[in-house]
Amino acid sequence: MLMETMDKKLLLHDDGKTRRVKEVTVFDDPQKLKLILNKLSWRILTMLSEREMYPLQIAKELGIHEQKVYYHVRKLAKAGAITVARQEGKKGAIAKYYRATSPAFGIELPYGYKAIERVSPTLVSEHVQKFFGEFIDENGIFDGKIVVGSPLPHGPFKTSARDGHYASHLAFFLGQLARMPEDFAIKLDVDVKAEKEEKNNLILVGGPGTNLLTQELNDYLPIKFNMQPSEQGFLFGGLMSSKTRQVYTADNIGIVAKIVNPWDASKRVIVLAGNKAVGTKACVLALTNFWKETLKKYKGEDTFAVVIQGFDLDGDGKVDSIEVLE
Repeated sequence: MLMETMDKKLLLHDDGKTRRVKEVTVFDDPQKLKLILNKLSWRILTMLSEREMYPLQIAKELGIHEQKVYYHVRKLAKAGAITVARQEGKKGAIAKYYRATSPAFGIELPYGYKAIERVSPTLVSEHVQKFFGEFIDENGIFDGKIVVGSPLPHGPFKTSARDGHYASHLAFFLGQLARMPEDFAIKLDVDVKAEKEEKNNLILVGGPGTNLLTQELNDYLPIKFNMQPSEQGFLFGGLMSSKTRQVYTADNIGIVAKIVNPWDASKRVIVLAGNKAVGTKACVLALTNFWKETLKKYKGEDTFAVVIQGFDLDGDGKVDSIEVLE
């Protein structure tokens, strides 16, 4: 399969287990193709695809006269199949090191393209696919709801969610794993409750202060948010680990968790929730940009959780990296 990218193509190889891609240069001029189809030219091109070499070096390895190599090198360069990678002084002369311009070459006729349902540019691992397994049906369609907090004041905290837009970044990531469903996949927490849609696979974006579903499921989480009843409703005191007894109160901390849906045991819930909006952003980044570190200990179990801390490494005031604390 060929996919266009800039002035070249991508050759996609899918053996049913993994997908691999490499660039392929497609000749649009038969004369250029003719220049590289000589047996010796092809052998030289193959050598230059493995490493950079200069003509005298090629001649010595092939056991042929240097002028013969120069003849074929000129043809390959004219066809655009090789180029000068660098130059180096050798015994008073300048040696030109050549390399192949592409790891593959081919011809293409102007018909025969077929639609493919989805292509994973990042080649997401089977580990990630397993984590989201219940959220993709047998036809490869996303099966669930992404739930974000309402932007209007709501719930016992009377808060307005400021982290709902992080769901768009998550949705782009999920697009590598599944096709779009017919129904709109992103819902507000108040709508899910009003329409009684809790019996779905759910991905909750936002902490209990802004997302009513996260608040209701807090007691089911292996690492819980510390919510104490008060006359005003609740006092929110950060995350508390039952395993280490550690309390995490920093704004940039949150959890990535996966549990059985308590409203329907055949469904699953993934929670991306921070103490504040910046913590939720760190959790979304943890699962999309840094899944290898985040899911390192995930073995397919029904209950899973890690504590995430976000960091601003480039100093622009925005979280761009994460650390798994436990």
